[in-house]
Amino acid sequence: MDAKSKIGVRASQLGEALGRQQKKRAKRKLTDKGTRRLIIGEAERLFREIGFQKTTVADIARKLHMSPTNFYRFFTAKSEINEAVCMDLLGKIEAEAEKIAASSRITATRRIRNLFRSVENIHSKQYIRDRNLYDLIEASITNKWTILRLHNERMVAILVQIIASGMASGEFPLGDAALMASLVNTACIRFRDPRLIVEHEGEPEPTLDQMIDFCFAAMGGAMILDFPSKEDTT
Repeated sequence: MDAKSKIGVRASQLGEALGRQQKKRAKRKLTDKGTRRLIIGEAERLFREIGFQKTTVADIARKLHMSPTNFYRFFTAKSEINEAVCMDLLGKIEAEAEKIAASSRITATRRIRNLFRSVENIHSKQYIRDRNLYDLIEASITNKWTILRLHNERMVAILVQIIASGMASGEFPLGDAALMASLVNTACIRFRDPRLIVEHEGEPEPTLDQMIDFCFAAMGGAMILDFPSKEDTT
């Protein structure tokens, strides 16, 4: 075999070795992802049963037949698993909101009503059925976890999407969809914030429909107002 052929064979062998390494890394990554999901799922189950404050890393590891040392390969602190479970719970709300926003066969007005009603129902049921998980979300609000801020931003973005589609269809007057979404979200916050939902649960009015009707009535006039810019207010 001449030198050129040997170089070709060697390059081929190196390529095969590199391919095997990449496959191993990909497999390990999939395995790690699966293990993280198992940990989050078991943590959520324990949080539901005994509460997130009483659940320890050792409890989760023992249920999964893992050592605490192995657990810390995936989560460096108990606070991380708290946030991961909370993120999962909030993610389900976002998924439902996105599904509602994508329902283009119904009006934007109806989609906004459905969005807030869906969020209110989820939090209300959680407070009644899964009080321990509700306590976790309440802690995220009290302690201003970053994941909650990101969740709120995503929910407002979904609201922007609905309002923008309503403007495009002529259902709403043209205007600043982002500003309108922020205003509607703020006006209806008691129907989206889990603590406010519980706090005002026994109050008959204003109802969600009344509040949203108020927002829609205001939107028609607010769209044509000359809102001052940040420069004008400084």
